[in-house]
Amino acid sequence: MAISPDLSSRLDNNYKKTHAMENRLITQLKSGGIGRLINIVQTLFVSFLRIWSIPIVLLLSLASGFTTFYGMSYFITPWIALIITVAIQSIIVICSFELAGIHLKANRLRYFSVVVSLIIAFVASMSFSYFKFYEISEHDTIRIERINEVGNQVDAYLKKLVVVKSSLLAKQKQELEKLGKEMSLAYFGTHPDIPLQHRNHIGEGPVWKHINKIHQEKAAQLATLEQQFSKVDVSIATLQQGLNQLDQDVIHSEKAYQDVSQGLHKVQLDFNQLAAKFGNELPTAPVLMTYSQFTETVKPSVNNLPKFTLFPLIIAGMVDFFTVLLSYRLEFSAPGPLTEQEEELVFECLKQFSEFRINENDAVEIVIEKTDIERARHYVDWPRMFAVGLLLSRGFLRKVDSRRVEFAPNLYPLIAEKMGDKLQKLKAQSAAQQDSRSG
Repeated sequence: MAISPDLSSRLDNNYKKTHAMENRLITQLKSGGIGRLINIVQTLFVSFLRIWSIPIVLLLSLASGFTTFYGMSYFITPWIALIITVAIQSIIVICSFELAGIHLKANRLRYFSVVVSLIIAFVASMSFSYFKFYEISEHDTIRIERINEVGNQVDAYLKKLVVVKSSLLAKQKQELEKLGKEMSLAYFGTHPDIPLQHRNHIGEGPVWKHINKIHQEKAAQLATLEQQFSKVDVSIATLQQGLNQLDQDVIHSEKAYQDVSQGLHKVQLDFNQLAAKFGNELPTAPVLMTYSQFTETVKPSVNNLPKFTLFPLIIAGMVDFFTVLLSYRLEFSAPGPLTEQEEELVFECLKQFSEFRINENDAVEIVIEKTDIERARHYVDWPRMFAVGLLLSRGFLRKVDSRRVEFAPNLYPLIAEKMGDKLQKLKAQSAAQQDSRSG
C-alpha cells in the first residue's frame, strides 16, 4: 500500500521533532549537570504528585458517595438515594473546581452561589455519611448495649423468681415451725385440742402423734421442695453461663443466643410447674428480642435517630473536606513543566523587571508592580505579567504578597541554564570577532 507524500512528510516532521526533543534533553543534561538532573526529577515528581491527586479525588468521592448513599437509603428509596448521591458528589467536586477559579471581587453573586452550593452539598454528604460511620464506630458499643439489655431482662426475671422462691420456702418453714410448737404443747399436755381430762399429762398422746405425723409429712414436703428448687437453680446457673458465653463468643453468637433463649424458657417452665402447686402468683418471663433484632445494624428514621456522637461526624467531615481540598488544589495549581518556547518567553519577560532583591528566605524576590518611571512612560507590562502568572500557576514562583513574588527552588536551574546559554553565545561571538580580526 503506497503512502501519500503529505502523510510521509508529516511522519518525517514528527520524527524530527521527537528526535530534536530527545537531543535537547540529552544536551541539557550534559550541559546542566547534576543541577539540571535534579530539577528535572523534582519537576517530574511534583507533576506526578499533582496527577496522582486525580485518582485520590475520585476515590475519596467514591468513598464519600458510598457512605452518603448508605445513610440516605434509610430514609428514601435506594435508587432515588443513588441519584441524589451522584448529584451531591458531583456538586462538591465541580464547585471546588469553580471556587479555585473565581475571585470574590470579580463576580460576587457567582462566588456566593458556588460557596452556598458547596456548603449545602458538603453538609448533606457529611450528615448522611454520619450514619454509616456511626454504625462502624459504634458496632461494638451497640452489641454490648443489646447484650446488657438481654442480661438486664433475664436478671430482673431471676430476681423475681428468687423473691417468689424465698417467700414460698419461708412460708413452708413457718408452717413447719408452727407444727413443731404444737407438738411441744401436745407433749406437755397444754395443747388446746387435748380434752380436759387429759390436760397437763406429759407424753406422746394421740394429739401429739397426729401432729407429729403432719409435721413429718410437712418436713418431707419441704425437703422435696428444696431438692426441686435446687434443680431449678441448676437451670438458672446454665442460663447465666449462657449469658456469659454470649458476651464472649462473637463467632458463634447465634448458637449462644439460642442457648440463652432456650435456657430462659426451661427456667420458666420448671419454676412455674413447681410453684403453681402452691397457688402463688407467678412472675411473667421477659420476651427477648429475636436474633435478627439482636444482630441488626442501626436503622435510623425521621422519628428515631441514633444518639449523637462526635467521632463519626468528624470522620465523615474529614472525607468530604479532603475531597474539597484536593479538588480545589487541582484547579488552583495546574500541573506540567515548561516547554522550550515557554522557557524562552519566561526568561525574556523576567528580564524586563527592574526591582530584584534577596529576601529573608534567601530567595530572589521580584516586585511585580510598575515602577514610577514605567508608569510615567505608560509602559505596557502585560507580557511580563503573563510570564509571572504562568510561573505562579506552574509552581516556579511563590507569591509573597500582592506586589511581590519569589523564586521557587526549581526555577533557579532553569534561569542558570538560560544564562549559561547566553554566556556561551557571547563567548562564541567574542571568539569569532577575535578570529576575524586576527585573520
